[in-house]
Amino acid sequence: MDICTILTKLNGANGPSGGEAPVAREIAALARPYVDEITTDTLGNLICRKKGSGPKVMLAAHMDSLGLMVTHIEKEGFLRVAKVGGVHPEDILHTPVRFPCGAVGTVCADGSAEAGKLTMEDLYLDMGFASREEAEKVVQVGDVAVYHLPVYQTAGRILSPYMDNRISCAVLLLAMEQLRETANDVYFVFTVQEEVGLRGARTAAWAIDPDYAVAVDVCGCRDVPGSKTVSSSRQGGGAAIKVMDASVISHPAMVELLRSLAREGDIPFQMDVLGRGGTDAGAIHQSRAGVVTGGISVPCRYIHSPGEMVTVSDVEACVRLSAALAQAKLD
Repeated sequence: MDICTILTKLNGANGPSGGEAPVAREIAALARPYVDEITTDTLGNLICRKKGSGPKVMLAAHMDSLGLMVTHIEKEGFLRVAKVGGVHPEDILHTPVRFPCGAVGTVCADGSAEAGKLTMEDLYLDMGFASREEAEKVVQVGDVAVYHLPVYQTAGRILSPYMDNRISCAVLLLAMEQLRETANDVYFVFTVQEEVGLRGARTAAWAIDPDYAVAVDVCGCRDVPGSKTVSSSRQGGGAAIKVMDASVISHPAMVELLRSLAREGDIPFQMDVLGRGGTDAGAIHQSRAGVVTGGISVPCRYIHSPGEMVTVSDVEACVRLSAALAQAKLD
């Protein structure tokens, strides 16, 4: 499997928080040759199991994306929207968007909106409709639009919407492909509704009851102009092994295990300390009586914008480290 091909497939399927089923179908089709069992739970988490008699190892990547939900259709046909997840209005102005029905438009702002101080109330979608009646034949209140942009590869990097967190879904798919025989009972879990509160990871972890778990996600970078010290990671530094973010302090045993596996496998790595933000690890580590949990992060620039950027070498390091954990000898 190829990274850009996977991203193109996943981004081509609308999958905002709460509506991830089209993305899940794409992932299931790609995963089927590499696992023994694929199930979907009540919330929509996709659970791909490689059966084994040893400890349960859960690798989780959320498959939901940010979105824009229609709240009102104006008489002229313009659509007012609410954010689904951490959308920043100033980052999405004039971004192409699409609905599941295929309708395409762009994000616009009221002429009276103050530059630099945009709010969601200032934004609307222009889909080209001439009236409310025309619009209602295509979209309804409650429908969700997603960003409609291609995947680009340039200078060893990949630029795409929804790297957060489709790139980590690609990491798990590629790790499955690399996985050799293992005694571990391995669960590759593609979770729902992470962007609105780590909801899918909570129920999936409770049901699986893993012995060890890792959330694979993106983390911010400190290597762009004017960056502050809220992140420890940089692009090109390898897989980022999570120590802490706002949702979790990783279990010391998992941090050390991932470091050891990286050293043994000659896998480039760095440490991931974030001053804000969180991942599915925040929900997983508190499941039942607690889970030995950590994180593997892909350093990503411009998170939660329509143009997120990662480095191919970092993605490849995360794939290798994820596969190494899945087949590690664990007690």
